[in-house]
Formats: sequence, structure tokens, C-alpha cells
Amino acid sequence: MPIPKVRCPQCGKTVEYLVSNPNRPFCSERCKMIDLGAWASDQYAIAGKSQEADDTLELTPDEAMPFDAVLPSKPQ
Repeated sequence: MPIPKVRCPQCGKTVEYLVSNPNRPFCSERCKMIDLGAWASDQYAIAGKSQEADDTLELTPDEAMPFDAVLPSKPQ
């Protein structure tokens, strides 16, 4: 079976897609780290609704659990 070849997502160099390549699908550690840095600095983004917008939970009174149901009862 022929060895699959892919293009490095960072620089475009053709590289063999081998299990033994710890940088796959990148051609090198350098390209892998450049890509990681781009994600870390928000140069890339996944389309969709921001999770930060969903950080509050709003419940109707019917959905809310009574406060005393959450806490363990005190020993008497």
C-alpha cells in the first residue's frame, strides 16, 4: 500500500503521513508550534455561537430545584 502524502497545513510542503511522524499532519515541530500559536492568539476561530455568551443559566421556576434539595440536611 502506498504511503499517503499530505500538505503541511502551515507551509504547504508535501509530507508523508506516517504514524512515526510525531508532528503529523505538519512537516516539522516549527510548523506545528506556529499553528498552535495562531490558535492561542485567536487568529483562528471555529464558526458558531460563543460559549462565553452561554455562561449564564436561566431557569424558569418550574425548572429550578429548591435550595434545600441541593444541600445535605444538618444532623439534628
